[in-house]
Amino acid sequence: MYFKLLAYLGRYKKQAILSPIAVTGEVILEIYIPFLMAKIVDVGIAQKDLKYVVETGLLMIGAALLSLACGSAAARFAAVAATGFSKEIRKAVFNKIQDFSFSNTDKFSTASLITRLTTDITFVQNSFMMIIRALVRSPLMLISATLMAVRINSELALVFLVAIPFLGTALAVMSIKAHPYFLKMFEKYDAINSSLQEMLTAVRVVKAFVREEYENKKFNDAVTDLKNAQKTAEKIVILNMPVMNFAMQACLICIVWFGGNLIVQGKMQTGELFSFLTYIGMILMSLMMISMVFIGIIISQASAKRICEVLSEIPGIKDTGKDGLVPQDGSIIFENVSFSYSGRAENLTLKDISLNIRSGETIGVIGATGASKTTFVQLIPRLYEAFSGRILIGGHEIAEYHLPVLRSAVAMVLQNNLLFSGTIADNLRWGDETASMEELQAACQAAQAHEFILSFPQGYDTVLGQGGVNVSGGQKQRLCLARALLKKPKILILDDSTSAVDTATDQNIRTALKDQLKETTKIIIAQRISSIMTADRIIVLEDGTINGIGTHDELMKNNEIYRDIFISQQKGAA
Repeated sequence: MYFKLLAYLGRYKKQAILSPIAVTGEVILEIYIPFLMAKIVDVGIAQKDLKYVVETGLLMIGAALLSLACGSAAARFAAVAATGFSKEIRKAVFNKIQDFSFSNTDKFSTASLITRLTTDITFVQNSFMMIIRALVRSPLMLISATLMAVRINSELALVFLVAIPFLGTALAVMSIKAHPYFLKMFEKYDAINSSLQEMLTAVRVVKAFVREEYENKKFNDAVTDLKNAQKTAEKIVILNMPVMNFAMQACLICIVWFGGNLIVQGKMQTGELFSFLTYIGMILMSLMMISMVFIGIIISQASAKRICEVLSEIPGIKDTGKDGLVPQDGSIIFENVSFSYSGRAENLTLKDISLNIRSGETIGVIGATGASKTTFVQLIPRLYEAFSGRILIGGHEIAEYHLPVLRSAVAMVLQNNLLFSGTIADNLRWGDETASMEELQAACQAAQAHEFILSFPQGYDTVLGQGGVNVSGGQKQRLCLARALLKKPKILILDDSTSAVDTATDQNIRTALKDQLKETTKIIIAQRISSIMTADRIIVLEDGTINGIGTHDELMKNNEIYRDIFISQQKGAA
């Protein structure tokens, strides 16, 4: 997994290479300092040679300063490389998500994708920083200090050589045991993000229904689950420190005991024992640092796996379009089209849809809740891929168009209207980023939004809150409609997009669309028959199939479902 992610190191390879080089210099200089210290004790002090003590002391100071410089450089290179590495991974994951079809997004869930883009990548970043710095420094220090200790006294070095296999085995066991628990821990992070996202998005509903206590309990349960999962994982890796401390203290006691005896016997000098103890401290600290790095790697392994799952995901819709091919008109043909969210033939949402829509027609779509009206229109811009059959726009299969070309020709105003943080003008220019103020106003007039925009003190420069929280539902729908009109699409799809406006405004919008978009094919999903009764044709959907199609008068005569809906709505109006 880490090798897969290293492909995203990019232009930060230089820093990732320079950091271990600087660490190597730091280690060599640190190893040299105890050697000089031993010389000061065993030669300079023993022979009362002040000049030798001063010269060697200055050499020690110089080595310490150079070691500090190398360590600082290594830290900076590692920080730049790690943060740059995480930036490139975040960009890659975000770009990958942009290529996802709705089915891919449904598979991971929004909350999980947010966790992977934030928490998981942060863990990988920290782990990478430790790998290129601590995981280079510690083994180098371990090997170098071991060689120096063996050089001073090979018999005494056997003490800590016995401890290394013991510590290695303990680390391996902890790694294997802890990994599955950290995977579960990140699943709990997903649950927390899901709960938090849902609560913040629906905070007005929560307050309106006085459900704060319920949401508090739900969030408390989620964080408790995370705490328990993290506690289970930490119970294993927390053993690392006691095991390391036990090994360190046992080694030091043995070395002081045996080393003191060797000095008494004249087989070892005092300065050599001091240096030996320093090297032993370096060795044991290196082992401790290696163990800490391994714990970080254990945690980040779970994160790296989750990131690679996103990067390895094959988009449900591939861009197989032909260069230069652009829809010439808004004609739409469905030929025996079926669709399944699960991708299985036995669980179809749309079944054998065949339909021919002429360019410029206004088509109404009606049906009971769950009749798959939204699914039907989402297949046109390839937000989902049809399970079987084919869809043609402008005489060509939709797969023959590049996705940006196809979706630029289709404008959708969805059921759940979404506005972004920024001014009204900024939001409108999502439809056409080069649109002039005159074009913005013309689109808003057609969408019956111009008047209420001018009622704001800043007009088109009014700043909208996240999601458009400072405008009403009907105003939000009209702004989204104006944004879609600015695309000047070949096909305009309105998915119950005037449900929050009054009947008079709805009528004005339909009149404006009919007058100004004569060449545009319009597909209008509506719950109110009054919104579509003047359409050229109306499609009645039932359980994912076309139950009837025709004008309002034809359906009133021939289609029982349509007639029942009309009668029930008339009674409701009365």
